[in-house]
Amino acid sequence: MGADVIEFRDVTKRFPDGTLAVDDFSLVVPSRRITVLVGSSGSGKTTILRMINRMVDPTSGRIEIDGEDVLSLKPVALRRSIGYVMQNSGLLPHRKVVDNIATVPLLKGVSKKDARGRALDLMDTVGLERSLADRYPSQLSGGQQQRVGVARGLAVDPNILLMDEPFGAVDPIVREDLQQELLRLQRDLGKTVVFVTHDIDEAFKLGDQVVIFRKGGIVAQKGTPSEILADPADDFVASFIGADRGRRALHVEETPTGSVLVDSDGRPAGVLSGSPRGAGSSEAKAATVSVAGAPAQGEDAP
Repeated sequence: MGADVIEFRDVTKRFPDGTLAVDDFSLVVPSRRITVLVGSSGSGKTTILRMINRMVDPTSGRIEIDGEDVLSLKPVALRRSIGYVMQNSGLLPHRKVVDNIATVPLLKGVSKKDARGRALDLMDTVGLERSLADRYPSQLSGGQQQRVGVARGLAVDPNILLMDEPFGAVDPIVREDLQQELLRLQRDLGKTVVFVTHDIDEAFKLGDQVVIFRKGGIVAQKGTPSEILADPADDFVASFIGADRGRRALHVEETPTGSVLVDSDGRPAGVLSGSPRGAGSSEAKAATVSVAGAPAQGEDAP
């Protein structure tokens, strides 16, 4: 695959029982960027993700990768060329870590020696000790299992990586570590990533492009995190991102140890890093804002 641009054109998915999961959906997923699909359960985001690798086929419309209709490609070959990471890692419990990671290369005909060598290299890449290679998934922590899942998704060096709520089942501290690891990997590897989540903070942290869904696969708004935060499209989006409750409206309060960002309920939400005391100073206003669970923004951002 060349530029690895994914494009949905007027895509609809209706299941045999009549459920309309996705309705007339169009989107361009840019190459080598992270696009996050976010919405509540039943909003169609996972169905959209699975149509890229033909785990689900559209009822109508067209999905293209670099201009080629995915329906013209053989499903098994397509799936083996695209990385896929799911919630709870989806590891094979009876196979060792190294063999789980090597699964798809072996299916594609890579020798066992080369596949295992690639798997060990990928353990380094995703921050796993090689001493874990001969353990079974049940002997790993939840965070370690998810890292194995990411390594397996990267095993054939895919240009496209699909991630279906991959960090949803781990505790908040581990989740933060995994998010940071994904951002580091993306800086190093530059994949075309489509990431599904129900967590708007995760979406804003990871996404170069964020797509917010209503029920039925209807796009409520798409754009960069900054664009959506600065100008929610309607009341639904404002409520979904927390802007209607003042959750994103932050102000600066001074403490004996420095400047703290506080939300509309008076709860600490983040810190100003690298700023001198005195929130009114130009230096403070230009300082980096570190907000728990959200991307860095300017002091006056909504």
